[in-house]
Amino acid sequence: MPLHLRPFVRWRCSLVFACLIFSCVGGEHTATVTHPLPAAFSDLLPHFLVEPDDVYIVKNKPVTLTCRSTPATQIYFKCNGEWVHQDDHLIERTVDPATGLPVMQVKIDISRQQVEKIFGLEDYWCQCVAWSTTGTQKSQKAYVRIAYLRKNFEEEPLGKEVALDQEVLLRCHPPEGVPTAEVEWQKNEELIDPKADPNFFITVDHNLIIKQARLADTGNYTCVAKNIVARRKSSSAAVIVYVNGGWSTWATWSACSAICGRGWQKRSRSCTNPAPLNGGTACEGQSVQTSACTATCPVDGGWSEWSKWSACGTDCTMWRSRECTQPAPGTGGKACQGLDLQSLNCTSEQCPQSESSFFFEGPNHFFSVSGAEDVALYVGIVAVALCLTLLLVVLVLVYRRKKAGLDADVADSSILTTGFQPMSIKPTKPENSHLLTIQPDLTTTTTSYQGTLRSRHDMAQKFSMSNGPLLEPLPNGSQTLHNGKLPGEPGDFVSRLSSQSYFKTLPRDNVNTSYGTFNFLGGRLTLPNTGISLLIPPEAIPRGKIYEIYLTVQRKEDLRLPLAGCQTLLSPVVSCGPPGVVLTRPVIISMDHCSDACPENWAIRLKKQSYEGSWEDVLLLGEELVSEPYYCQLEAETCRVFTEQLGRFALVGESLSMAAAKRLKLLLFAPAYCSTLEYSIRVYCTDDTQDLIKEVMQMEAQLGGRLIDEPHVLLFKDSYHNLRLSIHDLPQAHWRSKLLTGYQEIPFYHIWSGSQRSLHCTFTLERLSVSTCELSCTLCVWQVEGEGQSFSLDFNISKVTASALSTHTLAGPSAFQIPYLIRQKICSSLDAPCPNGADWRLLAQRLKLDRHMSFFASKASPTSVILDLWEAQHFHSGNLNQLAAIMAEIGKQEAMIFLVSDGEC
Repeated sequence: MPLHLRPFVRWRCSLVFACLIFSCVGGEHTATVTHPLPAAFSDLLPHFLVEPDDVYIVKNKPVTLTCRSTPATQIYFKCNGEWVHQDDHLIERTVDPATGLPVMQVKIDISRQQVEKIFGLEDYWCQCVAWSTTGTQKSQKAYVRIAYLRKNFEEEPLGKEVALDQEVLLRCHPPEGVPTAEVEWQKNEELIDPKADPNFFITVDHNLIIKQARLADTGNYTCVAKNIVARRKSSSAAVIVYVNGGWSTWATWSACSAICGRGWQKRSRSCTNPAPLNGGTACEGQSVQTSACTATCPVDGGWSEWSKWSACGTDCTMWRSRECTQPAPGTGGKACQGLDLQSLNCTSEQCPQSESSFFFEGPNHFFSVSGAEDVALYVGIVAVALCLTLLLVVLVLVYRRKKAGLDADVADSSILTTGFQPMSIKPTKPENSHLLTIQPDLTTTTTSYQGTLRSRHDMAQKFSMSNGPLLEPLPNGSQTLHNGKLPGEPGDFVSRLSSQSYFKTLPRDNVNTSYGTFNFLGGRLTLPNTGISLLIPPEAIPRGKIYEIYLTVQRKEDLRLPLAGCQTLLSPVVSCGPPGVVLTRPVIISMDHCSDACPENWAIRLKKQSYEGSWEDVLLLGEELVSEPYYCQLEAETCRVFTEQLGRFALVGESLSMAAAKRLKLLLFAPAYCSTLEYSIRVYCTDDTQDLIKEVMQMEAQLGGRLIDEPHVLLFKDSYHNLRLSIHDLPQAHWRSKLLTGYQEIPFYHIWSGSQRSLHCTFTLERLSVSTCELSCTLCVWQVEGEGQSFSLDFNISKVTASALSTHTLAGPSAFQIPYLIRQKICSSLDAPCPNGADWRLLAQRLKLDRHMSFFASKASPTSVILDLWEAQHFHSGNLNQLAAIMAEIGKQEAMIFLVSDGEC
């Protein structure tokens, strides 16, 4: 074929092909008229000026798809692989004035019915195809979807009460919809704009975070979801920002109530720094303090003796004087009345004198008295005055001697043995037969507390010595100890202490409070079944002082610990007091904690409540300073706090990653008796500390519940996911569940904050017959998007069992396992540095306490602090044989311990 004919032939073939396609699309076999392109544009492929876009059908309104191309002879739509009928196309032809190219635009309408025909199979899509004499082009696919928005939110925000400056998290999961709903937040029906107020932050998953709660942030918060179809509002979540009351500074002391002698003065403070708001706790403690005072009495002035007469002067006058100094007037007393200077004419003619007369001076003048009878009268008066003066001196001496006896110290041998408790311990090596044997004193009586105050006995009755290099005899002297007895009733004790000015907060719960009277020998206070104790080492209380000390655990509803961010309460809030007492050595507070065994996931702080009521960080674990009055040893489940100041303490942890976990205890209870078809199982979720477990046990005992399974430990991670619980595998022939949902859920924040008490959920079951007594099922517990645990339950509902925890009692008259004098001998033997290292450092290594070397070294007696910690750790399970073996390994045989067995006592 000639070259000049080839373009024409190619154009004719394309035209015929297009005509055939148009005939098929139209459903007829007739030729369709086309619009050929001018020859200048015959070699151009069509390109799209407008392509169809994704659209949504709202309710029943059809949507329009538009396609525009140049240069194009024809444009048709294809939807889901099928050509759209040509009659459904709306065609418009124009010419581009800039290029002169023909422009073709085609529109089609898509109805809801067309889309619903293939709903569920695949998405409905359309595509336009453009032809020119050169070839064809396809546009992008445009998807047509039916828009909708469900009514119910998948998760709605929950109301909260938060402390001032605490972080608040409000969760929101919008309803399902197409297109995906946009979320915005409203406060009191007004839109929240995080750009205008940076204190608000909306996360990518639509949650609202208030970084630091302010009083102005109190209000009703609503989550709003909207798309092109509808606009939905969640239920309002009330956020209340409360402020705990704080004490103002103390006002100055008032004037003493007495003008002379003993009186009272007081000072006051107000709960206005800040004042409690929105349900915040009121200030704890006293608003008025009273103190004894002594006002100096007014002293009236008194004259001194007259001076001697001066020599007779040239003016025939002699003088004498006196001063108002016996005593001098003071504190408003009256001045002396009378003359302080007297004169006398010394001329013999004017002032005759006789042998039987003498001069007597009055306050304002002088005159002469004659006769021996008057002299005898005045001598008798002087003698009576001297007798009265001597009697007064004797009375003062007797009074001072009695008063001195009241403050004397105790130093007799009976007190030194009260630190000893009979144990059954045998020496590890038979060659140590020279060691001390101490016969314990079984005649002393014990009180209800673990103190060290006993009646006096002769020293020979207290010790039985043989080969005793450890015990030296005490000086032959004894002093009396007074006020060493507890009041008869705990209520009397609490009411009496409440009137003393040094109490910041007075414990009111006698059940969870222990108290006692202690002197320099120390002692121990323990709250049974709580894991909480206070060890007062020997010499911690200054000699000559007697303290009444209390120990209590605060209930969570009694106070609110300010927590922020990822912080959580890891221990009970323990109070010991009275605050402000003088201690010469640190005491040891032992309490449980519920953090996992991975300290790298935590930043753990020891908090102490100040006198003003605010909580302060006094220690960060891992960054302790030996110069500070606080130190902490964190064990697997127990925390030992060394403190030189009594007060209120708590352990707070801040998670450093989402792997941080708290130990929870799951406690399962059911009614002890059941006479109906319904049967309820209560599942408590509480921190793994003994005090909270005891609290749940006591509450269930009042409700008539019983423990149906052993408590289970669950690790709860800081993942912001709630805890879900469900019951499965019920025997369908005998039991059925009355729950409408498949599981129950406890919000994450309620558990993580640690401030909610007795969190639990109840599963209500129904037996089909009253005679059914056996119940077997499976309890599943899991954190959303996390691992879970399952526990098999199999028990008889008619069998009554006790649900009480075992009671740990303190046995024997002593608070320490190591006797006082043996302890002193060990300290004197190991405190001095030894060149070969056989000193307190080796003892710490053997007891696996070498991590605290720097703390021990900062104390005057490192050995005594090590023994204090050993006593706190091993009071119930301490093995003195093991301690004696360690002393033998160190090479200190003279300080080894050997006590007689119980059978030999």
